[in-house]
Amino acid sequence: MQFENYIRDIQGFPKEGILFKDITPLLNNPEARTNCLKVLLHSLKNQKIDKVVGAESRGFFFGMLLAQELNAGFVPVRKPKKLPFDRISASYELEYGFDSLEMHTDAIKKGDRVLIHDDVLATGGTAKAVCELVEKLGGEIVQCNFLMELTFLNGREKIQEYPVFAALTY
Repeated sequence: MQFENYIRDIQGFPKEGILFKDITPLLNNPEARTNCLKVLLHSLKNQKIDKVVGAESRGFFFGMLLAQELNAGFVPVRKPKKLPFDRISASYELEYGFDSLEMHTDAIKKGDRVLIHDDVLATGGTAKAVCELVEKLGGEIVQCNFLMELTFLNGREKIQEYPVFAALTY
């Protein structure tokens, strides 16, 4: 089963001119979801991972599954003022605006081997901000891992110092 058949294009979301890649059909199909998870796991080549960091909010879905399969902790990276404990933050630019992300200060320990996961690598702003948060806390980034990469937006350039894997490219 080809899990890419379960990615739906939505024209004009969240604003005009954007072609949004909707993963909800993939999440809704157990077989496609399992195949996608296997591809993401295979990319790690038996690397030891201490923490999986998932970016809000679509990075949480497969981020938790990856953490479970890797017997690793899961760290949510959230939009401002959504986390209750002491936090650090990083700002970034999206293809359609600006935002910032936060992580708990005790989420990553110095020397933790970290897998960063999100659903899509677009302009690279979100991924770069998450990398900054992980490194501020002393984590070692093993890989930046994505369901899909929109290559025409050149996001890989912003995180080129890290290993990057995308299960699908557009």
